[in-house]
Amino acid sequence: MDASESKGSVVPGSAADAEARESGGVEVLDAQKCWELLSSVEVGRLAVAVAGDVDIFPLNFIIDDGSIIFRTAEGTKLVEVVLSGRVAFEADGYDAGLGLAWSVVLKGRAELLDKFEDIYRAQDLPLFPWNATPKERFVRIVPDKLTGRRFTVARGEGVDSPKV
Repeated sequence: MDASESKGSVVPGSAADAEARESGGVEVLDAQKCWELLSSVEVGRLAVAVAGDVDIFPLNFIIDDGSIIFRTAEGTKLVEVVLSGRVAFEADGYDAGLGLAWSVVLKGRAELLDKFEDIYRAQDLPLFPWNATPKERFVRIVPDKLTGRRFTVARGEGVDSPKV
């Protein structure tokens, strides 16, 4: 079931979608808007389930050819990605000026780049580790499903603005 098929959701671009934005309801985002929002941030969260346990890893990423690419080192994250193959990736944001928050979730399969051509291409992308630990492995998340939501942040008496 894709974003437009979810029970009780609003179809992107419809009159109900515009009404949701105006009324403070949830706006369902189309794929183009999801990719646009993902490209506006540098950090997301990778969720991987292996052996009955779930781990979530914050990571910086880049969009490349309709997929997400991130760098990693040998360790738990790489082992879990290779063992599971299926992952979820989430990023979100908040526009204080407009009072809008959004979240995009991508579900798909993670592929360790192992062909020299793919690795060289990934090395040319503007994707750099944020810490000094060498991260020589590249992983591509190929999406099977992409969903996004945007909504007006509730502000009432006694409710502070979100701190992001």
